[in-house]
Amino acid sequence: MRIGVVFPQTEFGNDPAALRDYAQTVEGLGYSHILAYDHVLGANPQRPGGWSGPYTYQHPFHEVFVLFSFMAAVTRRIEFATGILILPQRQTALVAKQAASLDVLSGGRLRLGVGIGWNEVEYQALNENFHNRGRRIEEQVELLRRLWREPLVTFSGRWHTIPDSGLNPMPVQQPIPIWFGGHAEAVLERMSRLGDGWMPGYRTAQDARFALEKLEEHLAAAGRSRANFGIDPRLPFGDGDPARWQAIRYGWQQAGASHLSFNTMGAGFQSPGEHLQALVKFAREMGLK
Repeated sequence: MRIGVVFPQTEFGNDPAALRDYAQTVEGLGYSHILAYDHVLGANPQRPGGWSGPYTYQHPFHEVFVLFSFMAAVTRRIEFATGILILPQRQTALVAKQAASLDVLSGGRLRLGVGIGWNEVEYQALNENFHNRGRRIEEQVELLRRLWREPLVTFSGRWHTIPDSGLNPMPVQQPIPIWFGGHAEAVLERMSRLGDGWMPGYRTAQDARFALEKLEEHLAAAGRSRANFGIDPRLPFGDGDPARWQAIRYGWQQAGASHLSFNTMGAGFQSPGEHLQALVKFAREMGLK
């Protein structure tokens, strides 16, 4: 099992030196990857109609491609994973270009996690349709892979038209791995056909038992198996109990998870240093080095 971390987007701050130290410390501790959440805009909770989302305009989010490009420049080995990029609110060819550029500049260290998101306000602000996002993401994934593999692409789909053109440079990975987030059965079925892996939000493997069974059914229907399909759940800091961490890790290992991402967000930490102290403790308890 490859063990990484969730970058604490909303709590870490904006100091470039602290961001550099975070990436280098995480790599030095033996973690395999850094995962980051994606939001472009935050809504005003006082807007007409109110707001019930977990994030507002007061929660900071570094743009993931820019963040990972910065981190890639100050590291050598660690992988970067979007967890998840809200793909249907972004232009597909532009995502293909951004991802390919990051993959090249990082030496093939990108894993692209995608999903459809929940923030309708963000979709409106980015001039994309919130209501057909599930259908559009399938065409987007098809187009991304073609753009990453083929020097010239001619494509005429329901939502995209590309007239005999292509990316340059192409990504190091052919193609970049695409993982999915989400839990609805339609999402499980979609990722079974189109994805390289799953980023579930369940806290424990027991919580995910029914979804894992459904995933296995859908993979079989698509002629695939769990053996070559990745799973990357998040393990929360919680109360900081190493025994609890080990139990959760063991449960996911038994369930066949290929990755695990340790999440220090929401643990009450007030500074970058506290997040790093938690990562040092977790790495020691997990025997990463």
